Amino acid sequence: MEDEWSIIPELPESLCEEFYVDVGRGVKLRILKWTPINCKSENKNQLVMIPGWGSVFEGWRPLLSEWASRRSIIYVETREKKSAIIQKKISKKDFQMSEHAKDLIEVIRFFGLNMNEVDWFASSLGATILLEGFQKETIGGRSAILIGPNVNFKPPLWANLFLRLPVPKFIYPVLNKIVLFALEKRLKEEGQKIRYRRMFKAQDLLRMRLSAKYNIDYEMNLEFPENNISSAILSAESDKLHALDGVIEISKKLPNCKLINIPSNQYAHEAAVLKEIEEFHNTLS
Repeated sequence: MEDEWSIIPELPESLCEEFYVDVGRGVKLRILKWTPINCKSENKNQLVMIPGWGSVFEGWRPLLSEWASRRSIIYVETREKKSAIIQKKISKKDFQMSEHAKDLIEVIRFFGLNMNEVDWFASSLGATILLEGFQKETIGGRSAILIGPNVNFKPPLWANLFLRLPVPKFIYPVLNKIVLFALEKRLKEEGQKIRYRRMFKAQDLLRMRLSAKYNIDYEMNLEFPENNISSAILSAESDKLHALDGVIEISKKLPNCKLINIPSNQYAHEAAVLKEIEEFHNTLS
């Protein structure tokens, strides 16, 4: 299989650039940036996209193939992904939400962006990282569209035990297959299953395990400060991976937040979701 992390995707009517951004603390993140070629309408607000845990580009190709022709997009591959260059011995502390949030601040600095002119689009772990930054007021923005943010990450009891107990590295590939099998039994959407199969085949398993070890103890602080960031959460009742109760709770606690129901999690990865996204963006001043 072609390496998921070395492809520079060519999308219709846009140009793609690849960057490795030094975010400090011995880590460089791979960033992709698309610029429309023939887009007539200019948008001074920069769209920054943060995919979910271990997410690979191909899962987002249907949406980005259309979206990148309409506006500039900065796509951030977070540090748990195999594309990140980590020049030190890693531990689960390196995958704390606060560490991820610091990375985003450095990405914003690298591109010289005004935080108040950033439109965020973030999914799952990416959405949770962003909310961590909002909660601690280290990250701001003009707007944020969130898909399946997590109040916490609660694996089944057997997975919890595997993550907490010491496991030899040669067992990781077997664990990978077990976790994927368990996920597929839980997932109802075929598109979601396909994305996770592809994602698990492409990962650095040590990083993913250390990231998961940190995540199992994570609990989001839902006391958000008042802010001027307009937010929308896209949520599907059929999405069994991102707890609907937690999503609803976040939508009630997050200031200036709107909950938008969509047909499925897979729909959020398709070009059709641009209808909801652009309707929301059109309401912003």
